[in-house]
Amino acid sequence: MKMSLPHTAPYYFVPGPSRWPLAAGMSMLVTMAGASGWVNGASWGPAVNIAGILAMLVVLYFWFGDAIRESETGKYGARIDSSYRWSMSWFIFSEVMFFGAFFGALFYARSITMPWLADLDHKLLWPDFAGHWGSVGPAGTVEHFETMGPFPIPTINTALLLTSGVTLTIAHHALRAGHRSKTAFWLFLTILLGATFMGFQAYEYHHAYTELNLKLSSGIYGSTFFMLTGFHGFHVTMGAIMLSVMLYRVMRGDFTPESHFGFEGAAWYWHFVDVVWLGLYVVVYWM
Repeated sequence: MKMSLPHTAPYYFVPGPSRWPLAAGMSMLVTMAGASGWVNGASWGPAVNIAGILAMLVVLYFWFGDAIRESETGKYGARIDSSYRWSMSWFIFSEVMFFGAFFGALFYARSITMPWLADLDHKLLWPDFAGHWGSVGPAGTVEHFETMGPFPIPTINTALLLTSGVTLTIAHHALRAGHRSKTAFWLFLTILLGATFMGFQAYEYHHAYTELNLKLSSGIYGSTFFMLTGFHGFHVTMGAIMLSVMLYRVMRGDFTPESHFGFEGAAWYWHFVDVVWLGLYVVVYWM
């Protein structure tokens, strides 16, 4: 976000009352209600979920628009810049904890629960239960499915995300050097790589459902696979939207080599998404 010089800005700017936090909370409530209905087979679930997502995007458009106008009118100084940096850091930390919970669930199910249910004490209850990862459950409670391997799509997606981290870093260095056209080119390439990643993931999901019979209802394997990869895909989508907004602002000339935290914050988020994917690639597809 373009910051004004410290001597022209107030000591610390405090914005007035805003409707956007309440609107954002209501949008998230609608989104999650729709998602809950969707996964439980309710006919209204998809429409409500999509409506909530669209509402959230509208809220973010106007909310961030207000913040950009405040910055452009000279209300932000060095202390606001520091506040934004700390806020983005804590937000990313909360995302680390979010994914940490899902990785923890995967570890518990695979390394603790599976061996426990397959030990000698439980053979009388479930004599046919196999304690290997990707199990169909005791007594055939889950339809047969095939597990997802690392080739070829997950490996291609790993290369795409790692490359996007490089192109984004090049764009950042170009911005710090004052080369706006070069920044826009490499940033656009980063967004294109992210969109290609999502295209491959959509194809992977279609392949899983139609050819492997792997679904969200495919026991603990299916639920952890789709929750981890699905939420990561959602974060890639949000990151690509953030970078698209930054591309527009770069082309508009909002940033300077010395002041461009909006770009930096989006870049932090994108690199976080890259790191999470590396963990997913190893733990979900290889182990």
